[in-house]
Amino acid sequence: MSATVSPALVDGATADDATADTSTTGLVVLDRPEEAHQQGIQSIEVGARVLQALENGRGPMALSDVARRSAMHPAKVHRYLVSLVRVGLASRDPRTGRYDLGPAARHLGVEALRRTDAESIASEHALRLRDDTGHTVDVAVWSESGPVIVRWDSGLHALPMTVRVGSVLPLLDSALGQVFLAHLPGPQTAAALAAQQARGETQRMPAVEQESLLEQVRRDGHASALNNMIYGMAAYASPVFGPDGQVALAVGLAVPARLVAKGDTSDLVQALHAAVGDASAELGHRPQGGLLRAMTDEEPAQ
Repeated sequence: MSATVSPALVDGATADDATADTSTTGLVVLDRPEEAHQQGIQSIEVGARVLQALENGRGPMALSDVARRSAMHPAKVHRYLVSLVRVGLASRDPRTGRYDLGPAARHLGVEALRRTDAESIASEHALRLRDDTGHTVDVAVWSESGPVIVRWDSGLHALPMTVRVGSVLPLLDSALGQVFLAHLPGPQTAAALAAQQARGETQRMPAVEQESLLEQVRRDGHASALNNMIYGMAAYASPVFGPDGQVALAVGLAVPARLVAKGDTSDLVQALHAAVGDASAELGHRPQGGLLRAMTDEEPAQ
């Protein structure tokens, strides 16, 4: 069937500290090549590794555990923890001797979240994706009616259609729609899906087939659609996650179908995964694994 797109109304460090452990940090960071070559303060970066270890511990930790997670000697980690506790970025339970994040760290986290603009962050990474691939990108957020396009940036390759900002996309016939169906709770999307199907704006699909499709989207990390909304266009989309682990929005790539038919699209999908991984990291998402990329691919030295 031909689906429709409806408009929406819609520090204390010693000298050896300053020179040790320079190979890795284990921190999740974004690609900032211009900053990677600037001179910094190594003791601050090492201290950040200790904070990251506390965060990854997901609760109070013994000194030995913090040292193991930060890949440093316990005596060295202890010096950093003393300073971090003094400034409130870490805390120590006097009864158990275990360490955790401190009140200042919590205040920083809350303030960082308050200043976060998910749409702007995702748009920045989407634009970089367009420049890297040459293809059109779009960004969508969820609304009561379905996925709404909030940004559309054309690439070098002409497409058979342009979707207006504010348009609501069909849930089962668009890659962006499938991403939201796959990652949002069913009760949150059920009404919008039913309404679109009643109006003939998206296809009807047997429940088993639909769940199989959405499971593949979750497993692959992206959705794809070829000649669905309009003949001659292929689309790929992936979720951007917030600090709570829930999908915040989605980023898509729109590609002429003739280019997809000519060869492998794995490079495009990999670039999309990298873009949404970086956007998710900037929003504060910290999964145990998956799409986010760390500063280094090497394992920390033991």
